[in-house]
Amino acid sequence: MENRQSLGKQGEDYTAGLVQEAGLQLIVRNYRCPKGEMDIIARDNKTLVFIEVRTRRSSYRGWGEESITKQKSQRLQAIASYYIQQQGYKSWPPMRFDVVAIRWMAENPEITWIKAAL
Repeated sequence: MENRQSLGKQGEDYTAGLVQEAGLQLIVRNYRCPKGEMDIIARDNKTLVFIEVRTRRSSYRGWGEESITKQKSQRLQAIASYYIQQQGYKSWPPMRFDVVAIRWMAENPEITWIKAAL
């Protein structure tokens, strides 16, 4: 379990760097609320971007982008709703849900950034 958590943290750290290199403003990492956890919340101009990071070393259990089930999608949307309410927005801001899937099988990872995945 610790190895999987370590891999997940590496993937999130790597993605945080990618997000900033892409010109997005990093707002919070590992946002936790009663609905669950969001890996990264960022801002792309006026759009709030909720990012789920999936890191894998093999396809044994499927690639990261394949692991977002309907149930997981609903949970991510509930977390985003909670965040928006908690932050006191007067109306719903523009937002999108991205998935960053990392295949870390060699020195340099292979990245698939799916914007507006949900």
